[in-house]
Amino acid sequence: MEEEDRLAEQSKLPELKLDARQAQGFISFFKTMPHDPRAVRFFDRRDYYTVHGDNAMFIAKAYYHTSSALRQLGNDSDGISSVSVSKNMFETIARDLLLERNDHTLEIYEGSGSNWRLTKAGTPGKLGNFEDILFANNDMQDSPVVVALCINFHENQYTVGLSYIDVSKWVIGITEFFDDSQFTNVESVLVALGCKECLVPMEGGKSAAAKTLHDALTRCSVLLTERKKSEFKSRDLVQDLGRIVRGSIEPVKDLLSEFHCALGALGALLSYVDILGDDGNYGNYTLQKYSLDKYMRLDSTAIKALNVFESKTDANKNFSLFGLMNRTCTAGMGKRLLNRWLKQPLLDVDAINCRLDLVQAFVEDAALRQGLRQHLKRISDIERLTNNLKKKSANLQPIIKLYQSSIRLPHIKEVLLQYEGRFSLLIKERYLDPLEFWMDEDHLSKFIALVEASVDLDQLENGEFMISSGYDQNLSVLKEELDKVEKQIQNLHRQTADNLDLTVDKALKLEKGTQFGHVFRITKKEEQKVRRKLNDNFTILETRKDGVKFTNSKLKKLGDHYQRVLDDYSKCQKELVVRVVETSATFSEVFETFGGILSELDVLLSFADLAVSCPTPYARPAITSSDEGDIILEGSRHPCVEAQDGVNFIPNDCILARGKSWFQIITGPNMGGKSTFIRQVGVNVLMAQVGSFIPCDKASISIRDCIFARVGAGDCQLRGVSTFMQEMLETASILKGASQNSLIIIDELGRGTSTYDGFGLAWAICEHIVGLIKAPTLFATHFHELTALAHGDINFHPECRPIHGVANYHVGAHIDPSSRKLTMLYKVEPGACDQSFGIHVAEFANFPPSVVALARAKAEELEDFSSTKNISDVDMEEVGSRRKRRWGEDDMAKGAKKAHRFLKEFTSLPLDRMDPVQASQEISKLRSQLERDAIENPWLQQFFSRS
Repeated sequence: MEEEDRLAEQSKLPELKLDARQAQGFISFFKTMPHDPRAVRFFDRRDYYTVHGDNAMFIAKAYYHTSSALRQLGNDSDGISSVSVSKNMFETIARDLLLERNDHTLEIYEGSGSNWRLTKAGTPGKLGNFEDILFANNDMQDSPVVVALCINFHENQYTVGLSYIDVSKWVIGITEFFDDSQFTNVESVLVALGCKECLVPMEGGKSAAAKTLHDALTRCSVLLTERKKSEFKSRDLVQDLGRIVRGSIEPVKDLLSEFHCALGALGALLSYVDILGDDGNYGNYTLQKYSLDKYMRLDSTAIKALNVFESKTDANKNFSLFGLMNRTCTAGMGKRLLNRWLKQPLLDVDAINCRLDLVQAFVEDAALRQGLRQHLKRISDIERLTNNLKKKSANLQPIIKLYQSSIRLPHIKEVLLQYEGRFSLLIKERYLDPLEFWMDEDHLSKFIALVEASVDLDQLENGEFMISSGYDQNLSVLKEELDKVEKQIQNLHRQTADNLDLTVDKALKLEKGTQFGHVFRITKKEEQKVRRKLNDNFTILETRKDGVKFTNSKLKKLGDHYQRVLDDYSKCQKELVVRVVETSATFSEVFETFGGILSELDVLLSFADLAVSCPTPYARPAITSSDEGDIILEGSRHPCVEAQDGVNFIPNDCILARGKSWFQIITGPNMGGKSTFIRQVGVNVLMAQVGSFIPCDKASISIRDCIFARVGAGDCQLRGVSTFMQEMLETASILKGASQNSLIIIDELGRGTSTYDGFGLAWAICEHIVGLIKAPTLFATHFHELTALAHGDINFHPECRPIHGVANYHVGAHIDPSSRKLTMLYKVEPGACDQSFGIHVAEFANFPPSVVALARAKAEELEDFSSTKNISDVDMEEVGSRRKRRWGEDDMAKGAKKAHRFLKEFTSLPLDRMDPVQASQEISKLRSQLERDAIENPWLQQFFSRS
């Protein structure tokens, strides 16, 4: 109830207080504003905000969920819709617009009447003006990154120049790479960087490539910002970067000389973010080359399919991998690093094993784990505090918080020193040696000494951040004078109380900081007793309900003197604060290092805590390079599913073995666990390459450079894309982007079209993956005929040389012979499933008995249902003879060749540049050609009809 009351209070509508003249002046100004459909404009009315026009409709619908929040400003013919927004509600809206939605910009205007000016602007990639609002009471869980793209098309491929800026980490990145028509590589880079906003050159007419790029950005929830082409220039880049990049200019020149297309993107980015306009940025940035080969590639589809990050629809935090793994305890730093690691799984065996070694050290030593967590809980967000320090804002608060975190570091170091396990050398090299170096008298100790000498630490308990009077001689003199005058005023206070025969503080109060300066105040009742003395010796200043304020010449003189000294003292304080902040900013590199060390410790401890706290502990995976080893998960589980309340998860083995079961066809009833099984394999591989233990009894993983996951096409009809077309676009990206070092996960491909079209496509796609791509694949399907791929007598197309390694698996189910009731076993076992359980699942879902009976009768007319037993590959010949007509080897060879041609022509279609109608027509032509080929080929006829 308290939370509901808080939200109700927060969303109360302030009263819109404008007279007719003010309203008319504002309406005149508002109607001159340029139209920007992305911008949500708030007008600051001091105690509250207002939004107007289309923005008012949007705010009322999206945040108040009612049109009754709308008010009309002005008369009917000339008026505009308006909504008033409280300060608290504004903060909620700002967080949602800039951190969640990523489809709007935010603007704040100040002024009155018809005179208003823009004072603050923010986008999902540029939060600077709103950081205090967004993160005052919330951790910063992700770093906003802005990307700029320059794309050239030449010789049937795209060259992409990409640059990015992470202002929270003071990093500028640059890269160039080739890409396909689906912009697969662009999408994986946007995911890896956590991009929030993307700049592209403005185009007069929208090209097909621009539309495809926009779709990729939309999938990644990235705000598209178009800029003039003239901004994408490389002139003066070296000079500009020389001012903001730390260190020598020569490495900058060398790095820029490697690029052509990306230089324009970098120029546009520097102009847009305007980091050259802030002196605080000078000498603080690092320039680095981004490599696509450093991390596993993940597109937005895979991220969603594997539930990597939290969604608003999640019932609890354990629904997502991030929510489950996030047991970090530093203020924000650990969360951001975990967020980044999950988007950037490693490809280097040594780097992965280094993380796993550290997690194992924490898993095996509970005292080490608990000791570190105890001290990390008291660490502030060093990264954000360092960011504030670099900006050199005249504020002691970040310095104090950095100091309070700094004095915890010796305790953390002491806990690490006590570890004597088998990974002690690694911990020494990774943490103790850097801590030893950066905590010496030239670095951290020097900063601690500066703070203890300059800051009045005794005042921290009162919430005051002040320079110690002993730090500066002038300040010390002024403080002595201030104390002296303060003492004289107190003496006068006591003397006046004696003269008036009143009790000090209780009856006669001394107030300072009023509009009259220092004054005495007594109640109106007391005033009656001393009225004659007041009139003779004091000057009455004000008489109100709360009492009578008065003064005399002595108090006036002392008060004026006190104020003059206080002004000088405050001015001196400010000057010293600036000096201390500037000196403290020179320790930024020290705190950047500590921030990196502590956030890494935090995340690895989080991995260890997860591994040991689950009912069934996680296991350390063995890691092999991508060109050797298999993917073997014994007793594997889905980490998010098993973490749900009331779930008794049944573990399964997954053995993706080269030449044996590298391509697995998984059949079985819906709701039987096929989707969960194939997803859990992807999640386990991702977790292992992040450096975490995984929910298995035993595991060995051959590193994958990419995870492709197509697990059910979302209906994209709002974007003019049918379910089937979306399915084909996603599959086309797999066929074009996957390599033998990838992991492919496909669930129920071909459901978006007719049964035989879908089966034909699924068969051809399987053959293409097995014969040409050769990537380990989990292919869950309801097309039981696909299990024939596992037979050695299947003749692949000549381009697909004979491949061994296709294996059939099924999820177990049991039907009681007498009651015909279905029981899901949720076990994945070798062999194919010989029947569909659709009618049994309908019965399981409580369909009316008459409907189930009719369905069973009709199905028996169409197909000879076999017994309910599960069969192995060796029995497949018998099943095949019942389910499809016979054909010769020559028919299979010729038919497979024609089917392969169909697939090749299909994948070469520029679907991204076609409208849905045109694409459907082209696919129909290809299908018609295949149907004509099937007239004289009994093997192909299985895709179109049954005898």
